[in-house]
Amino acid sequence: MCITDKLKEEGFVSTKNLSDWQEQQLQDAVRKGEAVRLKNGIYADIDALANTMVDIRMIVPGGILCLWSAWSVYNLTTQIPNAYYIAIERTRKIVLPDYPEFQLIYQSDNLLSIGATRKNVQGYDIPIFDMERSVCDAIKYRNKVGVDVMAEILQTYLRRPDKNISRLMDYASKLRIRKTLNQYLEVWQ
Repeated sequence: MCITDKLKEEGFVSTKNLSDWQEQQLQDAVRKGEAVRLKNGIYADIDALANTMVDIRMIVPGGILCLWSAWSVYNLTTQIPNAYYIAIERTRKIVLPDYPEFQLIYQSDNLLSIGATRKNVQGYDIPIFDMERSVCDAIKYRNKVGVDVMAEILQTYLRRPDKNISRLMDYASKLRIRKTLNQYLEVWQ
């Protein structure tokens, strides 16, 4: 079986048991943009990666999908997350599998409750921060994710018909970023 066919069929492939010829095919697929290297020895089909969700509740009980993962679910950014970003209570210790990749964001209990909800994504009922909380997180972490990413997220949110500005402002107050949010809103209005 051609490795690109296997990649399309299964979504992911490990180089552990590949022949040299199959590894070369895989590298060609990466160069063509048909596949992406997730980590050493693990590759994914671009289309499969964009449409993959795991049952977060089973892997990280009590975790909440956030940041890049939530922005992707709400179509607030065009960028594909390189991992599942999960917010958890800051004192918890979690053992994560090698794959898929997870990034844990440690927060206090009172912050975890702000905007926490559930959403059905690809057949999984997942805990996720709602759209307004996700936008607030983009502003809060703008220096880590990049101001350009934050701007894309905020502008995309402001164009949506289902936006809730009063909820956004309420969350911004609770997360202590209201002044910063107001500054960005003044620029785009």
